[in-house]
Amino acid sequence: MNQQPKVVLVKARKKRIEQGHPWVFATEIDRIEGDAVPGQLVDVVTHQGKYVASGYWNPQSQITVRIVSYSPTPSMDKAFLEGKLRQCKEHRGRFVADGDCRLVYGEADFLPGLIVDRFGDVLVVQILTLGMDIVRDDLVAALVAVFEPHGIYERSDVSVRKLEGLEERTGVLYGECPAIIEIEENGLKLEVDIVEGQKTGYFFDQRENRAATEPLMRGWGSRSGIQLQKHPENESEELVPVNANGKVVTYPYWDGASVLECFAHTGSFTLHACKYGAKKVTCLDVSEHAINTAKRNVERNGFTDRVEFVVADAFEYLRTQVKGLDERKQRAAGGADTAKKLENAGRTWDVVILDPPAFTKTKNAIAGAVRGYKDINLQGMKLVNEGGYLVTASCSYHMSPELFLETIQEAAVDAGKLLRLVEWRAAGKDHPQRLGVKEGHYLKFAIFEVRSK
Repeated sequence: MNQQPKVVLVKARKKRIEQGHPWVFATEIDRIEGDAVPGQLVDVVTHQGKYVASGYWNPQSQITVRIVSYSPTPSMDKAFLEGKLRQCKEHRGRFVADGDCRLVYGEADFLPGLIVDRFGDVLVVQILTLGMDIVRDDLVAALVAVFEPHGIYERSDVSVRKLEGLEERTGVLYGECPAIIEIEENGLKLEVDIVEGQKTGYFFDQRENRAATEPLMRGWGSRSGIQLQKHPENESEELVPVNANGKVVTYPYWDGASVLECFAHTGSFTLHACKYGAKKVTCLDVSEHAINTAKRNVERNGFTDRVEFVVADAFEYLRTQVKGLDERKQRAAGGADTAKKLENAGRTWDVVILDPPAFTKTKNAIAGAVRGYKDINLQGMKLVNEGGYLVTASCSYHMSPELFLETIQEAAVDAGKLLRLVEWRAAGKDHPQRLGVKEGHYLKFAIFEVRSK
């Protein structure tokens, strides 16, 4: 008979656990029966003693129990972890073509507190909770058994561990782990810094969204007066691009878009834009380290001649371009001093991509986040050429999809723009979402056509 300690839930509560939510908060617990040990498994039961689930317990955390099973489970040993990891492997094998991907996505994979990304032959793990931390030896052994990596590197240098009573940790857990690893995404080669890069080193969640930009990158040549015609100087039936002056255009990317990527990190959207035929890409990030990595990524894919790099604050850069655009419009209308020299601002692009970091990680900061998202989208859409596209994302969980769309609509009204939603997406298939767990539905990604009123 299972004699595991029991967490008895209060009678007056919402039945979130029965509906699949994996967290039990301290306010939902009436009492503990038995000798519960922090980090170890307990059974969760109703006030009537009916079994609901099993999870690991940490009284120091507001999320006091994290569910790992819906049948009585004696321990999270190597065999238990192997079983869960094999399910993760099967899912990725079915849905993710690239070998490099997120292998374990915490609660969505029924392994709360654990993130695992695969970069080549190396696994990078984040262990976020006490329950996962105390089984790290069995976890490493299970990862080796299931995925057979050359090395496992830990990037548990995240502040959320402090809420669990844990210190931040990094370092090699198994085998050999080079700091820089080359991966492949959608046929592109990218450099990942697993030691100094953000989080685990790369953001796999936008993989499918980056591929979704392909239709935006071609079909722009006619705006410059370029048409496919028979060669004007020979009798060949082959169609060639010819400009408004009747000259053959030899530039291979004559039909490509001009693109601005802000918050570029290591340039992943820039690489995809180039792959899909963009004419010219401006790649911008505030971090010089990130831009240097982006430069190497662009070079290794042979796109150097089409990309310019800018190290700047995206908010400031967008405002500067809008200000310059306004000054040029005033000058054209005769309302500005033409003796004043124009600065190098006022540029526009066919496609503007905004993929900022999370602007809020708490419910109390939502108002500030809304202002931030409205500001960058307002400025960004002003810089989109007529009929061009705004590609915009939010990875803030507290910014709900409804609020995100409402904020963009308010920005469009203030900018005097009309938006048509072309595509609405979330995280990729290696980041599955559990129904009933809205905390996992964090990524919003949208493509809008932008027109003036």
